[in-house]
Amino acid sequence: MNIGNWFRIMCLSLLSLFFVIAAGCDGQPQVAVGERHSHSAVSRVESALAAIELFAEHNIFITVDEKGALAQAAKLDRQHEQGQVSGPLHGMLIAVKDNIHIAGVANTAGTPSLKGMIPTVDAEVVARLKAAGAIILGKSNMHELAYGITSNNAYFGAVGNITDKEYFAGGSSGGSAVAVAAGITNASLGTDTGGSVRIPAALNGLVGFRPTTERYPSDGLTLISQTRDTVGTIARTVGEVALLDAVLTGQALDGQTADLIGLRLGVPKAYFYDNLEPAIAEQMSALLTALERAGVDLVYEDIGRVAELNERVGLPIVLYETGKLLDAYLKAHLPDVSMATLVEAVVSPDVKAIMQSVLRGDITYAIYADALNNHRPILQKAYRDYFNEHHVEAIIFPTTPLTSRPIKGTIDAVELNGQQVPTFASYIRNTDPSSNAGVPGLSLPLGTTDKGFHFGFEIDGPKNTDLRLLAIAAAIEKLDIGSE
Repeated sequence: MNIGNWFRIMCLSLLSLFFVIAAGCDGQPQVAVGERHSHSAVSRVESALAAIELFAEHNIFITVDEKGALAQAAKLDRQHEQGQVSGPLHGMLIAVKDNIHIAGVANTAGTPSLKGMIPTVDAEVVARLKAAGAIILGKSNMHELAYGITSNNAYFGAVGNITDKEYFAGGSSGGSAVAVAAGITNASLGTDTGGSVRIPAALNGLVGFRPTTERYPSDGLTLISQTRDTVGTIARTVGEVALLDAVLTGQALDGQTADLIGLRLGVPKAYFYDNLEPAIAEQMSALLTALERAGVDLVYEDIGRVAELNERVGLPIVLYETGKLLDAYLKAHLPDVSMATLVEAVVSPDVKAIMQSVLRGDITYAIYADALNNHRPILQKAYRDYFNEHHVEAIIFPTTPLTSRPIKGTIDAVELNGQQVPTFASYIRNTDPSSNAGVPGLSLPLGTTDKGFHFGFEIDGPKNTDLRLLAIAAAIEKLDIGSE
């Protein structure tokens, strides 16, 4: 049975279990934050634990912190009985990607050599969520060492797409996305280097937010790039993402939405709209039409040299920084494990090849410095100039050029419009440039194929305009896009 149909049946029979489902069992459940207070936190955690078992074949979690989650829930219930609410996230269930530290819970980063890494202190992002009343359910599965976009983890198991477990979830924060899509958690934390939050969000019908680099604290993370990495959030609605952003930054959107009338959005057709899967191309066209009807001024201009500049920046920076960061991480947390030992134990073949390149030092300091100090500033200037010269507040494009593909046989290549194309480069094509520029990007659900596979669209804004980008997204989210 198709997992989408099975999910509908499960919803109807187990509706009382899934506190997060507020409307409809159509494979795209919606969260009502207020519902968190209508049942005990303990019962909601117990329901979520039962749901994890139901979705066991999707390999969503690496570690479930049952004891910790139930203890936090019991504490919240005691507060609730006394008429107290611990914070704006009171009772919200959160999954945390397994490269973000939770005190007392193993932090594997999806690789066997780190199974013995037990942090003693929460990452700051986790501490802020807990202080606001969130319940951390556990550590979600991911592409090994965050070096991939499918979450096909050969050691802990491939994360299955919400529509069909035989198809990949996207990555590298795949478990974080499917935890939300399956109705197990309200929201999740992931990390995003070049698309690792936005890609799985798009492929599972969710909202995924990559903030401006350095907007969120980055301590307590198993980083692979200090220049490019950031924590990101995944939820069902822009409002929930904005709520998490407010907790993590102290800057509240307060329900604001942008006025679409007169809003100027850039549409960079060249590069970002090339070679799209037909369903995505059709629905993007419908979205642009709906935006124009709503009063948005679409500016059809391209970002100059974006492909060339992005290629010169992306991999040289991350490959060089990975070697330095992981070596320092091991020395700080697992001094008995060397980089050579870690690389030797990597199980996923695509990650193994990358990590062997890192270990060899294929990217020299000269190459890295050129990418960081010369090419990246030019790419960042290209984005600034685009926003300023065309007077646009954001750009809009498909998050990925294609939908999910089967897990088996797609490590290196996937089919797109009758041709075999490289898996990694194809899925990351549209999300990578803004990551390298360090600007905020947010993926929203756009539609599904006739087989039920999800895809999304992204809006990127200038650096440090995160709240404005969220307000624009909240307005677009309300549109009835339909199809042409």
